[in-house]
Amino acid sequence: MKRILPLVFVGLMTTSVAAHDAAVLEVRMQQVGMLWNIHVTVEHPDTGWDHYADGWEVQDAQGNVLAFRELMHPHVNEQPFTRSISGVVIPDGTKEVFVRGRCSVHGWSDQLFRIEVKR
Repeated sequence: MKRILPLVFVGLMTTSVAAHDAAVLEVRMQQVGMLWNIHVTVEHPDTGWDHYADGWEVQDAQGNVLAFRELMHPHVNEQPFTRSISGVVIPDGTKEVFVRGRCSVHGWSDQLFRIEVKR
């Protein structure tokens, strides 16, 4: 039987956010068996196909990418917005992960959103 443990973590941003960054506002994590579902709320001043938040990633403390979610279209009239990724493997012993957003014009944000991993 699968055991779903709803875990909600609001992390800490580790740097300031530039006006053009795809800002991660909230991250929720659910452990399902050995895997994780990760729900990320992003805010970005999308203007259309020419400039929009186009992805986010989950990293471990060493900067290794554990998951990447590509955002396939602009969210001009839906700000902030939440998107999820399922089936993420977070290695045993990982105590924290970091999430950062990406924009189609300015690339990866310097902002890291820290989340404690509690099993």
